[in-house]
Amino acid sequence: MPHTPDPQSSSSAPPLPDTRRSRRSRRGGRLRAALLAPAVSVCLVAASAPSPAEPLGIGDRLFPRLGNPGYDVRAYDLSFTYGGDNTKPLTAVTRINARVTENLERFNLDFSHGTVQSVTVNGDPASFTTAGEDLVVTPETPLVPGTPLLVTVRHTSDPSKPSADRDGGWVRTTDGLAMANQADAAHFVFPCNDHPSDKADFTFHVTAPEGYTAVANGLPAGLERTARTTTWTYRSAHPMATELAQVSIGRSAVLHRQGPHGLPVRDVVPAKDKKALEPWLAKTPGQIAWMESKVGPYPFETYGLLMAQAQTGFELETQTLSLFEKEVFTEPGYPAWYVESIMVHELSHQWFGDSVSPRSWSDVWLNEGHATWYEALYAQEKADRPMEARMKAAYAASDGWRASGGPPAAPKPPKAGQKIGIFRANVYDGAALVLYALRQEIGADAFQRLERKWVGTHRDGTATTADFVRLASEVAGRDVSGFLRPWLYGAKTPPMPGHPDWRPATDAG
Repeated sequence: MPHTPDPQSSSSAPPLPDTRRSRRSRRGGRLRAALLAPAVSVCLVAASAPSPAEPLGIGDRLFPRLGNPGYDVRAYDLSFTYGGDNTKPLTAVTRINARVTENLERFNLDFSHGTVQSVTVNGDPASFTTAGEDLVVTPETPLVPGTPLLVTVRHTSDPSKPSADRDGGWVRTTDGLAMANQADAAHFVFPCNDHPSDKADFTFHVTAPEGYTAVANGLPAGLERTARTTTWTYRSAHPMATELAQVSIGRSAVLHRQGPHGLPVRDVVPAKDKKALEPWLAKTPGQIAWMESKVGPYPFETYGLLMAQAQTGFELETQTLSLFEKEVFTEPGYPAWYVESIMVHELSHQWFGDSVSPRSWSDVWLNEGHATWYEALYAQEKADRPMEARMKAAYAASDGWRASGGPPAAPKPPKAGQKIGIFRANVYDGAALVLYALRQEIGADAFQRLERKWVGTHRDGTATTADFVRLASEVAGRDVSGFLRPWLYGAKTPPMPGHPDWRPATDAG
């Protein structure tokens, strides 16, 4: 997601929107279930099941109920059938291929906004109930570590807003649907282990009526037409976090071009607007080449922009297909340099956040700080927007950001139900300020080596703040943990190396 507009924006330009998230996720007895159990809402008990069932989580400091212990997901196979009305639930089938990691008499999946018709485990019917935002499944036979876990859930996927104080999951567009699952909303769309620490391969099958086009993460892997519908299949070539899943269904045009080294670039836009949007889309190959010159090869099999006709309040780095509001590219008040910097922000997330995903949500500064860094660097190199001026302004505000949102690597938890609550200034410009300080401390050459080594070492995986500090020390040839600790965790902003005159603003907040 993009962050706050450059504080050095021209005073003659109209005010720019804040494009952070504010503009812009077991045990018990056994019981056999009937194969054709009646359909039940996930909000209700689905069948007689062991009691008490309880919501579980992996203990994430910011989202303690996300994720589930006892298994490791290897792959998701998701099927959605869209009827043409984006106010009505889609018919869906979620197939999960996992491996058991501990003794389980029952297990939990994150899922809370649909109706479950049936669940099977390793081909046999299983009983199921709910607890909090979890679907609790009891297989016919207890599971032991090392054994395969093949789960099939037949359910609906509801595009309505989960509740008055929750958002995310499906996004209604003027002509269909898209997804915005960050940080804790993928389980509003499909049953899953909804935490970035458990990345998996994805296959999507999307069926829609004639006149609609469906696109998802990854590359096309099949197309089937009937007299009235078309089913598109897409498959990811790299593991992905659930919060980065994307499916677009709309009256769309898919535009193709070639990126660096023959990379296939495909963009999804409203069909009626493709000519007007083409000048922006044509910039992507050059932006990819620019990012590659900074951090190395693009990490995935394709890239592109999904320009949605929707009022989301944010942009989102869904893997290989970043989500944008179409208005960003059509609003005449936005300067071109600003729009391009937003494009680079989401593009840079493909390295920082998508390929290298946070082990926990407290590590989100590694996503947003780096994306903000390259957004600002691009604006400096391409539009003469000095990074030093931006960082000086961030330094002045940093103490206030830390007080209101916590330090960059220990953000304060979001309010209940407000998934966007962790996306505050402290993990955008506040985190980019940490990177600026580190570059000042170890030098520009060492910093660039660190960036390249970071994305190369952890490609297709997850990493922590401690991993980053260790690698920074390795590249610098000395222990920088003592330097970075107050920058990452301190209540006050440390002195900036090389800028003894920089001072926090007394009224920052």
